[in-house]
Amino acid sequence: MHAMILEAPAHPLKWRDLPDPVPSQGQVLLEVKACAVCRTDLHVVDGELANPSLPLIPGHEIVGTVLALGPGATRWAPGDRVGVGWLGTTCQSCEYCKSGRENLCAQARFTGYQLPGGFATRAVADEKFTFPLPAGVSDLQAAPLLCAGLIGYRSLKAAGDAPCLGLYGFGAAAHLVLQVARHQGRRVFAFTRPGDQSSQDFARGLGAEWAGGSDQPAPEPLDAAILFAPVGALVPVALAAVRKGGTVVCAGIHMSDIPSFPYELLWGERSIRSVANLTRRDGEEFLKLAERLSIRTEVRPFALHEANEALRALRNGEIQGAAVLAIGESNS
Repeated sequence: MHAMILEAPAHPLKWRDLPDPVPSQGQVLLEVKACAVCRTDLHVVDGELANPSLPLIPGHEIVGTVLALGPGATRWAPGDRVGVGWLGTTCQSCEYCKSGRENLCAQARFTGYQLPGGFATRAVADEKFTFPLPAGVSDLQAAPLLCAGLIGYRSLKAAGDAPCLGLYGFGAAAHLVLQVARHQGRRVFAFTRPGDQSSQDFARGLGAEWAGGSDQPAPEPLDAAILFAPVGALVPVALAAVRKGGTVVCAGIHMSDIPSFPYELLWGERSIRSVANLTRRDGEEFLKLAERLSIRTEVRPFALHEANEALRALRNGEIQGAAVLAIGESNS
């Protein structure tokens, strides 16, 4: 197999030829067709998430075809198309797992961080943590649904039934959650990097009522705000934008430090909450919803050997929608 390997944090990925992985108990071996490039991959590669299992194959938005089954694996058959996300496995026995909050399991292990990921032509995955994919969605367009879509969906649920929603940071997750929010009848305001007219036009084209820079005030009070940008300084900005009783949802796995702010911004029963990882239930619910609503995924494809270029473009804010590594023959 071929893979792009992270050998040390803050270093470029290296192309390597490796033996094909062998699926162990309850695992499936996949031929990777596509793997989206997520901002969490950037946090791993740039050394902002501590203790990755090095050397590491990044990537956790995997679309693949089942090639072989490990011992005890019975859920899929060779040839089935499945998706793999960030949550790679959990203990399934702690209080969090037993109460439907497996995203908080202390023994959880994550794809492309502690487990080998999808920046490769082959990958293995725990069959219990794989998903069936919408039949009418191509490999390239399905890949971003597996993290950008799922974390966006969980963040939208965390925002409650807010009729007027602000999205701070308009990348892969925001462009998908905006479509779901509009289908739900919500009004959506999009906040981009200051001066990013292209992303603002993109947001309006997907149904945003208003789009502007994150340095601009909201045109009216928001009922809730979701922060996809990993910028702690936006937390007090968003608090100032939501009305009394409003919620600010921090959706990223990593964020720069939140600066101090006056209690007045929080007062009035405003709240700040985070979203940590996701559950399999989130995946099952969202993928069915994505199929029913015909969610449109905007993608920019890269070849596997161009993974460093995809990461650079994402880091510099050059991607509209999602970057996706087109790996399998069906995407060539």
